[in-house]
Amino acid sequence: MISFEPKDLTVQRLHHYLLGAVGPRPIALASTLDADGNKNLAPFSFFNVFSANPPILIFSPARSGRTNTLKDTYHNVKEIPEVVINVVNFSIVERVSLASSPYPQGTSEFEKAGLTPIPSELVRPFRVKESPVQFECKVNQVVELGVEGGAGNLIICELKKMHLEESVLDADGMIDALRIDLVSRMGGDWYCRANAESLFEIKKPITTCGIGFDALPSDVLNSVVFNPEDLARLAGIETLPDETEVNEYKLLTLNELFLNNGGDAAKIEIALHTKAKELLKEHRIQEAWLTLLSFNH
Repeated sequence: MISFEPKDLTVQRLHHYLLGAVGPRPIALASTLDADGNKNLAPFSFFNVFSANPPILIFSPARSGRTNTLKDTYHNVKEIPEVVINVVNFSIVERVSLASSPYPQGTSEFEKAGLTPIPSELVRPFRVKESPVQFECKVNQVVELGVEGGAGNLIICELKKMHLEESVLDADGMIDALRIDLVSRMGGDWYCRANAESLFEIKKPITTCGIGFDALPSDVLNSVVFNPEDLARLAGIETLPDETEVNEYKLLTLNELFLNNGGDAAKIEIALHTKAKELLKEHRIQEAWLTLLSFNH
């Protein structure tokens, strides 16, 4: 590896490394108003949600690394401490990119980018009609992180009202990751799209504790078949199947596998590990363990 201290890099190179490494980053399409009522719309990928109670979102319009100038968004929220954070999905990403252009102060990016302003209900800035989720927020605090080019300014926003497009909801009224079709920023000119080809599920261990790597049998831990991610899936099980379950599974499901390998222990072990790996790909963790444990039963 190569290593650097921030002081050894130019702001531009450090910025490149940070944005290239920390991603994908969600995009806040922030709608604000200046003191004269001029509409402003700008995207920011230094953005996330940080609390649900109270509901807090934070985004950061940083100082220009080249000119040390501040964004209109920063000035606007200092004058009128309200903002609508609009979520960006694939259907509007090109228009959102256009809205990031350095238009002169007072220019409406709504008009330039072909996006539709619609009135908010609790704040003065306008919502973006085309966005699937719109957060009306009050600005609680602005935290300036520095005065040099590249310094961020944390806009700490408290959600006052949320609007959800019904087409992105599932039957239970929850946001469907496939339907919302979100996009995010990487480094340079690169974006990510959260579609069916890129999404995958991992069950969150919120109330469960897996057995961990240290409890894996040595033959599993040292297997030539499994990679570290396979082992992590196996280590996520709370308790191993008991002997009765293993013997029943072996007799009903794995009998042919044992017969096909003619009693050769090494071949059988590899065959079982290979089958378990296939089961892991389908998130059938219990069956993967039943397969693995059948080797010694």
